[in-house]
Amino acid sequence: MSPVSDQSGTTGASYAAAGVDIEAGDRAVELMKEWVKKAQRPEVLGGLGGFAGLFDASALKRYERPLLASATDGVGTKVDIARQMGVYDTIGHDLVAMVMDDIVVCGAEPLFMTDYICVGKVHPERVASIVKGIAEGCVLAGCALVGGETAEHPGLLGEDDFDVAGAGTGVVEADRLLGADRIRTGDAVIAMAASGLHSNGYSLVRHVLLNQAGLALDARIEEFGRTLGEELLEPTKIYSLDCLALTRTTEVHAFSHITGGGLAANLARVIPDTLHAVVDRSTWTPAPVFDLVGRTGRVERLELEKTLNMGVGMMAIVPSESADAALATLADRGVDAWVAGEITDRGEHTTGAELVGDYAV
Repeated sequence: MSPVSDQSGTTGASYAAAGVDIEAGDRAVELMKEWVKKAQRPEVLGGLGGFAGLFDASALKRYERPLLASATDGVGTKVDIARQMGVYDTIGHDLVAMVMDDIVVCGAEPLFMTDYICVGKVHPERVASIVKGIAEGCVLAGCALVGGETAEHPGLLGEDDFDVAGAGTGVVEADRLLGADRIRTGDAVIAMAASGLHSNGYSLVRHVLLNQAGLALDARIEEFGRTLGEELLEPTKIYSLDCLALTRTTEVHAFSHITGGGLAANLARVIPDTLHAVVDRSTWTPAPVFDLVGRTGRVERLELEKTLNMGVGMMAIVPSESADAALATLADRGVDAWVAGEITDRGEHTTGAELVGDYAV
């Protein structure tokens, strides 16, 4: 069918004229297929391009009482760092980490994930690069990437602007569900090192370092041994398989994923009302990027701690007699971890967790 014209011969409106390039979207799908194939599990049916991703739920028959766990998240304003640097193949790692590391907190095995990529203009290679990162992240988390959506929003987003979000599903046996009801007085709190800022607090970080201080992303920072942009774009560590390995090798009572809100607030989410977690700052030294943000923006320590992870990305609460075995398992998997605190009675404390002492120098 030819374009609609009025009597003057002027061509009528079209989707392309409105800014949506269907052909570019189709090319992006073709480019991303090879990466999606790498992020599969045997339970996945069909391929990319269907209206829905299919997962064979008969695989759950091995569970006595399977509980499905779900989570959804994005990566916040970290996407703007990727946009400014023109690096798109790492932000997907962040997305998978933010979703699947929430799911594993209850002891659930990650099963599958879907993504949503919103762009001002579809650049096929760029979209495929984002999906490449998501697929690689899914492999690291042990889950499948079963589908997603790419949406073009001309007029709402600039041509180079984009955002990403995702949702995931996992499964855990009911009697192996982790959480507050398992935690006991005397339990050890194990910290697992973060790879960097991860994917929270970037509104503060960007405001302090880029807007206030005027630092350039390509400026080399000696404390980092690389450029500012490379440090800020360091992918979020994905702990899913490490946490699952821990549950198989030793007793674990709870996990806490340290994201927005900081260490104490996130740890408090898994602490029962009668107990209290005490975390000793002197057991670790935060990476230089945290000091740079605090010093440059004259940000008070408590403000930093309720915004950034301060070098801890995941915490495990285990019986004190299991702490050595837990650390050994994590060390075998290349995870830097240490005993950072303990569980005590709530007493006069009004919150579920607190940080004490000063950071090691």
